[in-house]
Amino acid sequence: MKRSLPLLLMAIVLWLPVLHFIFRPSAPRELAPELASRMRALAMQDDSPERDVLRRNNPEWDLMVRTFNVLSFANLALREPDRKSEHLAVIDAVIARTLRDERQGQEFFLLPYVHRARFKDPHGRSLFVDGELALMLAARQMVEPRDDLAPLLRERIDIVTGELERAPALVAESYPNEGWTFCNTVALAALRLSDIVDGRDHSELRRRWLESARKKLVDERTGLLISSFTFEGARLDGPEGSTLWLVAHMLQLVDEDFAKAQYQRARQELIGEALGFAWAAEWPVHESRPEDIDSGPTIPLVNANAGSSGLALVGAAAFGDEALLTGLVTSLRFAAFPMTDGEGLRFAAGNALADAVLLYSLVEGPLWKRALEPRHLEARP
Repeated sequence: MKRSLPLLLMAIVLWLPVLHFIFRPSAPRELAPELASRMRALAMQDDSPERDVLRRNNPEWDLMVRTFNVLSFANLALREPDRKSEHLAVIDAVIARTLRDERQGQEFFLLPYVHRARFKDPHGRSLFVDGELALMLAARQMVEPRDDLAPLLRERIDIVTGELERAPALVAESYPNEGWTFCNTVALAALRLSDIVDGRDHSELRRRWLESARKKLVDERTGLLISSFTFEGARLDGPEGSTLWLVAHMLQLVDEDFAKAQYQRARQELIGEALGFAWAAEWPVHESRPEDIDSGPTIPLVNANAGSSGLALVGAAAFGDEALLTGLVTSLRFAAFPMTDGEGLRFAAGNALADAVLLYSLVEGPLWKRALEPRHLEARP
């Protein structure tokens, strides 16, 4: 044993610097086709044991999987026009199922504590549900408008607009007296996309929302947006990675400079990198908090959080941070146990939401690019 220990330590020292080469992909986006194949199969199933498990853990995740799938296949439809009808079929199936499920009540997609009190907004709706559905509808219309979806999108946008406008600080609730930057920025992105396809103009509301957020929702110590707040805009939870990465991406459709600054600040505060691997913390060091169901587990010592690391893939791809994207995918292939079955690729250490987020990070780009093209800077007549 005494002789073996030095040899073992030497082997570790020699192997650690090259370990990442085993798991480093030749190109991160090479995983997309197999991931898309599996997410397509899951999305087209009316009944799915995997969806049932997801809902038992957190019904919010069910809606988020659907949103990420719609965004993913919208990007694929724009990138692969020869397969557009195939990709649109997935989007249409997801939207139809989501509208049908919502008829049971928005509680279908919400955690039980939605019943703990009344919403401060007298209309009593969740921006989480309305914003995600609005974004799905708007993304579908951006790819190829459907006449029957146009009034549904317009109606949903009017609902979202009302929720934002009635909030004292323009930051609407997802749960009673509880709003999330995540949900608010998803709603703002939906407003931007909808303006392009239906000719209206909500730019003034987006401008006022950002002005209010700068005043009320920015953490003084880090300069990062906080994650949750009351109906009045008072702080509840500070900056968290699993919120910030997506928020920065959504804000690209509102204010590109502010979005980029948020991404760069989050990268500085939350990203860890070593030996070719990369990961993200959930909270800045001074904001350390207990784990919760949304954030997922954190690996001690390196402070690598599952939820934040997953959403960091979206941020890295959105802001062209290829080095970070590669490092994150390398870590994922090392620690999340990729598995290929008859339907495609999945990661055993995660769930359908983690796979949907990963797919989106690997195919995102065309939809936001189309929205930001000069000819789309002004609403259509």
